[in-house]
Amino acid sequence: MDYNIKPLVDGCESFGINLSDEQIEQFILYYENLIEKNKVMNLTAITEFQDVLVKHFLDSLSIVKVIDMGHIDKILDLGTGAGFPGIPLKIVYPEIEFVLLDSLNKRIKFLQDIIDKCRFNKITVVHGRAEELAKKKEYRENFDLCVSRAVANLSSLSEYCLPYVKCGGYFISYKSTNIDTELIDAKNAITILGGEIKDKICFSLPESNIERSLILIEKKKATPAKYPRKAGLPSKEPLV
Repeated sequence: MDYNIKPLVDGCESFGINLSDEQIEQFILYYENLIEKNKVMNLTAITEFQDVLVKHFLDSLSIVKVIDMGHIDKILDLGTGAGFPGIPLKIVYPEIEFVLLDSLNKRIKFLQDIIDKCRFNKITVVHGRAEELAKKKEYRENFDLCVSRAVANLSSLSEYCLPYVKCGGYFISYKSTNIDTELIDAKNAITILGGEIKDKICFSLPESNIERSLILIEKKKATPAKYPRKAGLPSKEPLV
């Protein structure tokens, strides 16, 4: 099938990213497998090629607007789902080590299949709950960057994500634009967890009028050992 990949190529160029032919082929392979698997399990409600290019691929790559990926060696994608933003970032930055974490084993199997077909190196998929893995030595405060497109309030997401980030590293949350109240509500929780809000940018995704925000949080000091709290609590009772 012939695909119009120009929106992806042009959108990436607007981010300062020049895609190789191999990377374009990997994006198409990812798309085709995503849509095929989506017929038998719920991975995404967005299925049209052009929509996936913008709303999933370009959205995932937009973090280059707030962080220099050249200084990042190891990334955790928490609540990766169908692989966003981890897989698009891996395609563009193959030299970076990635860990993709999700609580649903069916999604993990799909992601491992994508990894095998794209012949990625330095990427691992992990099945588990964020609250439990964050207590393990091999994961806790072991990442330069933690990213999440998960749908949760920023206070809860910070409790899930910041324990994985090493001091001097960053947590980036992908959000819609109406986040001022959420930011205010989460500020104290972020401080408790050892973080500090460094930047917030609002923008429109390339090739669209879809408005997005990125929140950049720097890890300033170690997260107290009691965080994250036991499974479910960060979402049910966000820190205030």
